[in-house]
Amino acid sequence: MINKFWMGLVLISGLSVGNVLAFQDAAAAQDSTKVPKDWFLRDPETDKLQGVSADRVYNTLLKGKPSRTVIVAVIDSGVDVFHEDLKDVIWINEDEIPDNGIDDDKNGYVDDVYGWNFIGGKEDNVNEDTYELTREYVRLKAKYESIDEKKVPKKSQTEYAYYKDIKSKFEKRAEEATQQYNMYNTIYTNITFGNDTLKQILKVDKITAGVLDTLKASTPVLAFSKNAISIIFQNFGPDVDVDEVLEDLKGAVDYYRVQALFGYNEEFDSRQIVGDNYNDLNEKYYGNNDVKGPDAEHGTHVAGIIAANRKNDIGMRGIADNVKIMAVRAVPNGDERDKDVANAIRYAVDNGAHIINMSFGKSYSPQKEVVDKAVKYAESKGVLLVHAAGNDGDDIDKKNNFPTRVYNDGKEAKTWIEVGASSYGADESFVASFSNYGKKSVDLFSPGVEIYSTIPDNQYKDNQGTSMASPAAAGVAAIIMSYFPDLTAAQVREILTQSTRKFDGLEVTRPGSKDEKVEFSKLSRSGGLVNAYEAVKLAMTMSKAVEK
Repeated sequence: MINKFWMGLVLISGLSVGNVLAFQDAAAAQDSTKVPKDWFLRDPETDKLQGVSADRVYNTLLKGKPSRTVIVAVIDSGVDVFHEDLKDVIWINEDEIPDNGIDDDKNGYVDDVYGWNFIGGKEDNVNEDTYELTREYVRLKAKYESIDEKKVPKKSQTEYAYYKDIKSKFEKRAEEATQQYNMYNTIYTNITFGNDTLKQILKVDKITAGVLDTLKASTPVLAFSKNAISIIFQNFGPDVDVDEVLEDLKGAVDYYRVQALFGYNEEFDSRQIVGDNYNDLNEKYYGNNDVKGPDAEHGTHVAGIIAANRKNDIGMRGIADNVKIMAVRAVPNGDERDKDVANAIRYAVDNGAHIINMSFGKSYSPQKEVVDKAVKYAESKGVLLVHAAGNDGDDIDKKNNFPTRVYNDGKEAKTWIEVGASSYGADESFVASFSNYGKKSVDLFSPGVEIYSTIPDNQYKDNQGTSMASPAAAGVAAIIMSYFPDLTAAQVREILTQSTRKFDGLEVTRPGSKDEKVEFSKLSRSGGLVNAYEAVKLAMTMSKAVEK
């Protein structure tokens, strides 16, 4: 049910009620229970928080033990390699002389000191991009838009049916995105106008309920402004910070702006920035060495979860203590492209990565064969690939989430871990409401709710998603690879899945539903939560077995 506040926002914006439920739910989520910032490092037994037991394992089983440096490639939106909590754990290509314009190590990438950016060009970087659904629609529209359905050749009927499905989904989602963007933009514009107007007239830095009560609405502008801000206080209480409400609204505007103006924009082509021959799937040597890019929040957050400096007593601590982060930029604000993903994986493998974290995904993969080849290449080189299961609350045994461990020939990569997101308490909300799941497709769950980590420019922030759960699992894998270098990537995968903590009989709310209950054990292959302490105990056994 839409409450008075959201109804009021719609009315003063001159809009129909429409769909404002999503933003209402998002606002409600802001009132979640507060937990320690480092809860994901904590131990379920000693701290009663469902973290990965990183601190416990360092203080006990691994104390005083030797370790090797493990390289973890973060294929993402970009990484701030000069962040105060990351600068000492960033991989550096020692064979490359910085900024001399020469490919010193002759790997095909000039000045790739910290990694590489596959979505950049000579003069600029890609930020926003289209969705794969849009790209598929554009591709097929050129073939079938002007063809009479009755005259489609028999050999093309399967693809034509696929086109019709793509067309229907694209048109529906594009229209919804435009409507939502227009609605939230209008609401945000009007509330901002009211807030700024009252601040100027009243000569105050913030509008409070007390100040607002004294204001006489003597003009239409003042009446509009007072009414807009009054609705906020009426519904959130007299102590609410109007500027914070506006910040939340701005987030909704930005979210739908990207969808409406870029994601579902048939005319937008980011490859004009990159300058590659996009149809040449074998092309490798394009991009630039700007591994941060225009918006590195996501990738920097991911990097911090894995390896933020554990010894400098500032900011936060990552999970693994002897790791170097290799930054590989391939994920725009939109859907990543198969060609870029494949090249990013190959770059990471060729430059020594032991683990590759991939906190991204999409529903369509038209050039999946090129990604499959790269994944097989990584597998052949003993590299562990850790992938986020996605945030749609879907059963990905039934719905697509690419890239995937399953090759086009039906075989599976044996060095792949698929990760769902969990929360801090072992109750019905233990599995994140947004997390994808799957008894066949998801290997395990990992902390992904309210994760405090690094973001650009020496800042820190709580974010959530399977994008956070994946690096948490990758961090545990890095611990095993660091202290037990004799174990293979396939064995590390086996250790992480076999050593998960089980919750016998625990029923959780099924992601994507309101109150439907399901056994936690049925949401993944392992039926459990990743845990460093248990993983190290098992690794000790397996490592000794290898030595024998």
